[in-house]
Amino acid sequence: MESLYQYAWLVPVLPLVGAMIVGIGLISFSKATARLRKPSAAFIITLLSVSMGISLALLWSQIHGHPTYTRAIDWAAAGDFRLSMGYTIDHLSALMMVIVTTVAFLVMIYSDGYMAHDPGYVRFFAYLSLFSASMLGLVISPNLVQIYIFWELVGMCSYLLIGFWYARPAAANACQKAFVTNRVGDFGLLLGMLGLYWATGSFEFQEMGDRLQDLLSSGALTMGVAILFGILVFLGPVAKSAQYPLHVWLPDAMEGPTPISALIHAATMVAAGVFLIARMYPVFEVVPGAMNAIAWTGAFTAFLGATIALTQNDIKKGLAYSTVSQLGYMVMAMGFGAYTAGLFHLMTHAYFKAMLFLGSGSVIHGMEEVVGHNPALAQDMRLMGNLRKYMPLTQLTFFIGTLAICGIPPFAGFWSKDEILGLAFNANPLLWLIGWLTAGMTAFYMFRMYFMTFEGEFRGQNQEIRQRLLAEAGQVAPQLAFGPGAMDVKELEADSHPDAHHHHSETPHESPLTMTLPLLILAVPSLAIGWLGRPWANVFEGFVFAPGETAAAVVAEATHFEWQEFAIMAGSSVGISLLGLTLASLMYWQGKLDSAWFTKRFPALDRLFRNKWYFDEVYEVLFVQGSRRLARQILEVDYRVVDGAVNLTGLAAIVSGEGLKYLENGRAQFYALIIFAAVLGFVIVFSVF
Repeated sequence: MESLYQYAWLVPVLPLVGAMIVGIGLISFSKATARLRKPSAAFIITLLSVSMGISLALLWSQIHGHPTYTRAIDWAAAGDFRLSMGYTIDHLSALMMVIVTTVAFLVMIYSDGYMAHDPGYVRFFAYLSLFSASMLGLVISPNLVQIYIFWELVGMCSYLLIGFWYARPAAANACQKAFVTNRVGDFGLLLGMLGLYWATGSFEFQEMGDRLQDLLSSGALTMGVAILFGILVFLGPVAKSAQYPLHVWLPDAMEGPTPISALIHAATMVAAGVFLIARMYPVFEVVPGAMNAIAWTGAFTAFLGATIALTQNDIKKGLAYSTVSQLGYMVMAMGFGAYTAGLFHLMTHAYFKAMLFLGSGSVIHGMEEVVGHNPALAQDMRLMGNLRKYMPLTQLTFFIGTLAICGIPPFAGFWSKDEILGLAFNANPLLWLIGWLTAGMTAFYMFRMYFMTFEGEFRGQNQEIRQRLLAEAGQVAPQLAFGPGAMDVKELEADSHPDAHHHHSETPHESPLTMTLPLLILAVPSLAIGWLGRPWANVFEGFVFAPGETAAAVVAEATHFEWQEFAIMAGSSVGISLLGLTLASLMYWQGKLDSAWFTKRFPALDRLFRNKWYFDEVYEVLFVQGSRRLARQILEVDYRVVDGAVNLTGLAAIVSGEGLKYLENGRAQFYALIIFAAVLGFVIVFSVF
């Protein structure tokens, strides 16, 4: 078994090798490599499956008590400064490796069907493999510097994948927005890293925490400075995990292919922020001010994302704001000390949200057969309805995912969300109240999404709704021209895209097996994995616990279980979820309540939620337009001052040269006269002064 740990570095290296080989082929032999579609995908999937097998074996070894294994080499040394690189395998990294590899493996299988007709099929798999390698490298990093390196690689892969369809202006703008927003958080993370190294002299997680605690105890470092360093480090997770106020990039990132939404924006990359908080927990727990900032940021983000999701009609953007809200739960839990509960929700959410995103991709894939490859139509739930009849497997898995995220027992989300809410009530009742209200809104908007998509009557052929949606999107419906010299019908399709099939049907159909099989597989953990964290026999808590605690102490504490307390807390969370479910059913399925009731009764709040709390508009004025105004002012300074000084210097040289050339006439008497005049001038000046 020890030899397995010695070769654990293969877990991130194998997908990296796959991405490099296919990527070099695309660069050097682009046409030949692009034609090797299935072999390239099979090669990359095979390498990732080997990484998945090693990850599962390492997790099994950790479950059976193998101690933490760290292997490091000196990477840089200068005087007292030493920096090592390597990998560490402990309970947290082993769990994260399994989550990343299993979800990435299923997403790649799904992508074979979803991207089957896309010309960039091979490039897409190369990007997926590179992202998987970067994320796996991040989770096994033994120190903060190595995490930062892979942190940036993950961000680069996110940029490439969000902008995969770079010819579409919306995708190009979305990847730039994601890149710039994440750079803001990453700059704060870099400053926090350097500040902590200045204070503690280490980049090792436990050493930083221990030395920081000693510095605070001795008074060598003030608590204010420690809070500043902690919040700066937290800015990295704020951006990566889409927390307020840097959450604005995630919904726009839905412009990328749907498998990317499932892999990056539901299961792995956005979870990297929560993972970093967990790794930095030895630092954060000794700085209560930073922990409070983390908890309240997560709570507000959970509430914010839920309110916006209430009004979304785009199925992917609805799930995106749901992701923002659920990430807020995880961050809130980490902030008030519920280390295990936050990571437990990370694990359960990774599986059921990946399934929900892949399910939305299956829905979009089916809708494209009816409305064409136009996101304004194919992703809008107002054109869907009764898809249960046409896509039964997609409906079943989406329904399971909806029950899981709403916290309905016995599905996975119930156990993890209930644990967070129960611990939040003990830590701060106001945090519990925010989480409790958010749980009700989650049930409402998720079942609103489910009923609009899979129940009722199919609205895909309703031309009136189509025209209205196209008008809202600023598009014009194509008018087919028949007669001499008419264009080909394909040229008239709106928003033509290389992935479009260009054959249409009156109704959607079920997706191919390569797309439905991953959905069915993900449905299993969405249903069953939550039982690992059942409060009366919490296996997960005995495996993943906060640094500094011992397994025996955690297990002993977990045995103190009170059925009455569990019944009250679980009953309250399930109760409000059932209330949200009932309201959604009455409005969007049975039609007994007016779905526009909230809009009519609270128009100001409705506008606030529909306009996403106006964050995009405020950022446009403050940062985008403000940056442009600043750039114009700098340009004026450059033009008038810098260029003016250079031009003035040239002009002075020309004028002085032109004037002095008349003094150089070659006559000695004239030079003597000039010298005499100069001497006389000096005499007069010195005599006067």
